Amino acid sequence: MTATTAAGNAHHARRARPGGPEDGPKLLEHIAGWAFVVVFAMLVTQLGLL
Repeated sequence: MTATTAAGNAHHARRARPGGPEDGPKLLEHIAGWAFVVVFAMLVTQLGLL
């Protein structure tokens, strides 16, 4: 491995991150998700699908 290759690999390793973007606390996303689950469950029971 040359010095140029090592520097290039270090640069890419620093930039590459697994997963999606980090956008802070997910409280609102969790509340919206659970609200959707509750509304969907109410719809299923009202329509008699369960």
